[in-house]
Amino acid sequence: MTDGQSSPPVISHTPKKSRDQPKDSPQRPTKLAKINGEDFSDDEREKEEREVIEKDMNHLPPNPRIQRYLVAIEYIGTKFSGAQQQSTGRTVVGVLEEAFHKFIGQPVPVFCSSRTDAGVHALSNVCHVDVERKSKRKPNEVLPPHEPSVVRRAVNHFLQKNEGDIKVVDVRCVPGDFHARYRAQERTYFYRLLSGKEPLSTFEKDQAWHVPEELNLLAMQKACQVLVGCHDFSSFRAAACQAKSPIRTLEELNVTEVASSPYFPSIQEREPNNSGEEVSQGFGIRKRHRCLVVTARARSFLYHQVRLLVGVLKAVGTGDLTVSDVERILDAKNVSAASPMAPACGLFLGHVKYDFPSD
Repeated sequence: MTDGQSSPPVISHTPKKSRDQPKDSPQRPTKLAKINGEDFSDDEREKEEREVIEKDMNHLPPNPRIQRYLVAIEYIGTKFSGAQQQSTGRTVVGVLEEAFHKFIGQPVPVFCSSRTDAGVHALSNVCHVDVERKSKRKPNEVLPPHEPSVVRRAVNHFLQKNEGDIKVVDVRCVPGDFHARYRAQERTYFYRLLSGKEPLSTFEKDQAWHVPEELNLLAMQKACQVLVGCHDFSSFRAAACQAKSPIRTLEELNVTEVASSPYFPSIQEREPNNSGEEVSQGFGIRKRHRCLVVTARARSFLYHQVRLLVGVLKAVGTGDLTVSDVERILDAKNVSAASPMAPACGLFLGHVKYDFPSD
């Protein structure tokens, strides 16, 4: 928090028995939850797809000549049509595959852990790619795999010749059956809101949602307590969502106030005024916005779930909704009950957590 206030407590999922959570599991359903007469689990679709991949891989003999790399990337999503490869439009995967092709001299597929939408940014998205290092002088000769640091430098070399809005931040070697998407244990998203009447700074363009109204931080934090935990999030998934089950376990949903970025100390902060008189901003000095960050953490999310959650929290912050309204929206189990979803520009994929095998 700014202005010397203490940071609010993190609102995270504390398992408890409720009508939304089965009694025989403290964290997520072990038995299938019944919805409209059908049985679904929290991430049943994820499990089914993962089982298909593992079954296919069990029939393939290991290839010691191929090294699988886990690649963490950061990017500004403004000029991307999304992370996933598409028939048209510039995508994160497409740009990465082009860079790897130039690096190793042959096309390779790239698989992303999280399919961010157009305009959504990433502090750290994770992909995996399989590379067979062949000699350029003797194409039939296979060489030992590249060190991760070499992969990082080489791929970044080719990425910087593109738009300069994507970069590899980390690389590590993983076993051939380590899948970036299906081995992910947890995903954390951040959403930035800038509150204040002042027009948005050029430096913040496409990096946050500008809310002219004052936001009630305490009310937004109380609303988070309603939404955290295991629920049917049908009211918080877009109509195009292909997930088999609307049930998700939101491990953390929290709102904090942070210093706006970029942050430079004003003359008042460099030279505190002890007279008690209000000091003018001065000509050419931009007024600062309040910056609120929503943190959402879960193993997996529904399509547009985070942006729909932020849309409701913002409405609570402006006073258009109450905490009781949030309960009503959640119980409605229909996206038409929710507020308009937040724009993509303020959303950042912050971190993807893995349980790595022992080296």
